[in-house]
Amino acid sequence: MIFKNGRLIFSTGVRDGLEIIESGGRICGIREAGIYPDGDGLDLHGNYLAPGFVDLHVHGAVGHDTMEGTREAFRVICDFHASGGTTSLLLTTATAPIAEIVRVLRAAEACATELPRVAGVHVEGPFISPERAGAQGRQWISEPDAASLEALLEVAPTIKRLTLAPELRGAVDAMDRLRAHNIIISGGHSDAWEEEARIALEHGMRSVTHTYNCMSSAERRGAHRVAGLLEFAMTEPEITCELIADGHHVSTTLMKLLYRAKGAAGICLATDATAGAGLPAGAQFRLAGADCIVADGVCWLTNRSALAGSSSRMIDLVRVMVEQVGAPLHEAVLMATANPARMLGQSEWKGTLEIGTDADFVVFSPQLEVVQTFAGGEQIFGATNV
Repeated sequence: MIFKNGRLIFSTGVRDGLEIIESGGRICGIREAGIYPDGDGLDLHGNYLAPGFVDLHVHGAVGHDTMEGTREAFRVICDFHASGGTTSLLLTTATAPIAEIVRVLRAAEACATELPRVAGVHVEGPFISPERAGAQGRQWISEPDAASLEALLEVAPTIKRLTLAPELRGAVDAMDRLRAHNIIISGGHSDAWEEEARIALEHGMRSVTHTYNCMSSAERRGAHRVAGLLEFAMTEPEITCELIADGHHVSTTLMKLLYRAKGAAGICLATDATAGAGLPAGAQFRLAGADCIVADGVCWLTNRSALAGSSSRMIDLVRVMVEQVGAPLHEAVLMATANPARMLGQSEWKGTLEIGTDADFVVFSPQLEVVQTFAGGEQIFGATNV
């Protein structure tokens, strides 16, 4: 397949006048347009073509939740997020009994071949702070004890990322064990002081989950004002900050602050989409055992005491970064592609338009609306003709 007459988005900028050739699910050529006779191909009619988006944090969509642990739920979630340009994602669990989380991990493991768009699982909780629980079920929050870790590590290859509060008792030992299994350690739902965050960095923490949300920030301690996890992550070059740039979780000013502090290379966009994504306003759903509702363009606990994830797709986050934060388009796309692929250790085959990488593409309009999505060269969303 030849993808032609598109505006290609690379990590360094947007290029016109190029064609991409796909064969066997991979990019096998990138060439100047017009130097070969027209053959079979897809005319993109001047729309943008970018690498497929990689979402590190997806709980659900269209009434389905990762915690259902079924092939059908996983498929619905993947299909909905393909409409937003996502070609690879981490199914994300919620705080629950360890046995329930393990059940979901085993279900994801069983579906790995059938659902290649699932890159693995992001375990969010139960090792989090009760003071920063957000919409997570407080009744199942626990410290990372040896028995719980043993149960999770039995399915270690399926766990790609785990969010925990680094200040918890047992967290340091847990991080050492997780790192030994190549699991990405992300600080989140945390009330940590900066010194606790630094210890976590020394023991393998390299990302933070939904920056600003459910996260400690600077407070007075005795005579001094001391940084929290937020400020530590923003100023530490080795930490990549996940950002829910849906226009609801974080204000424009705070998103601009993060962008100025970390630069495009230090941010991963992530939807944190829950089962309310794709449902109409007023629709109700469940998250971590709690009743939730879609309202005002985002998801809430029904009592409005906390946000319950987003109702967004990745293209919506890219649009916010461009239109509200002022990031150049290629940098906003970088935050949704190469950066998360790098975090997952998949840079050699995901997240960029380079010869040899997977033919995972999202085609979107000048208005930043997804027209088509391809995974491994196969169309998974959109009309036949653009």
